[in-house]
Amino acid sequence: MVETSEMGKTGVMVCGHGSRDVEAVREFEAVAKGLRERMPQFDVDYGFLEFATPIIRTGLDSLRALGNDRILAVPGMLFAAGHAKNDIPSVLNTYQANTDHFEINYGRELGVDLKMIRAAGERIEQALATVDADISRSETLLVVVGRGASDPDANGNVAKVTRMLWEGLGFGWAETAYSGVTFPLVEPALEHVSKLGYKRVVVFPYFLFTGVLVKRIYGYTDLVAERHPDIEFIKAPYLNDHPLVLDCFADRVDEILNGANLMNCQMCKYREQVLGFEAEVGLPQESHHHHVEGVGTGPESEPPHDHSHNHDHGHHPYPHADHPHGPASMKKTPLPSD
Repeated sequence: MVETSEMGKTGVMVCGHGSRDVEAVREFEAVAKGLRERMPQFDVDYGFLEFATPIIRTGLDSLRALGNDRILAVPGMLFAAGHAKNDIPSVLNTYQANTDHFEINYGRELGVDLKMIRAAGERIEQALATVDADISRSETLLVVVGRGASDPDANGNVAKVTRMLWEGLGFGWAETAYSGVTFPLVEPALEHVSKLGYKRVVVFPYFLFTGVLVKRIYGYTDLVAERHPDIEFIKAPYLNDHPLVLDCFADRVDEILNGANLMNCQMCKYREQVLGFEAEVGLPQESHHHHVEGVGTGPESEPPHDHSHNHDHGHHPYPHADHPHGPASMKKTPLPSD
């Protein structure tokens, strides 16, 4: 394994989205720590796009201060949607352009990986181990809940994960839902599956970390369970710092070094005319999160930004934002905390 570039030391940077949830930020820190333990030959740091500190720029500064002039940067994300494809590369490219004698090589997302599927399967088995075995797998329905994005490629990957877990674990049926942006959202999806005649429903958030969205998934699960007392609803734990997840992060770093760093751009809506998203081909790679860098959970205050502009992050409008089973459904039955 290569440990240094021709320029000097090589460090590793894990780039996350960020969260206002302190627990989520701590869990992300635990992943960075686990990666350090797996790759002690590198200095490893982390940073966030928004809502938490340190921001990505600060993490890169720290690695430079340790003498690293080449950085292997990996997105701390399950799938490549707008954040991994546009926002993080924009931040990294800007930093490299403004820093002399400094090289950043960007890796790919965790993606649909057998290690990730095994980790997910173990989390689901962990939940099933807490309930009676009198209900068979064939009488149990699995609902995998993804983050949800305006990128159909990322949404499609969640559906593939669902199928692999369904077939691998032998459930009677399985469905895919999303926590936001796209459809179906959690509540309409759970209402739909409650009509299918299964005795048990396992709800599994395919998320790396906790946060507002995971808590909302569990909240809607409780809400629908109250309406259907004849069905047993089980809330499986999310991925978190499962050892196989940490192994997968280490694999992504190795891929950069070994020249096998292949991000799937064949179905990227920014580069090809994906059905329904044709207007987004060729949009510039720029981060829309600069005005919320460091805002949120961090103990340190980052330099203030001008907040006088529109806060829609500049994202291209999602064509199905008004779908009856998408974000519009949340207006009908909001959770008490919302």
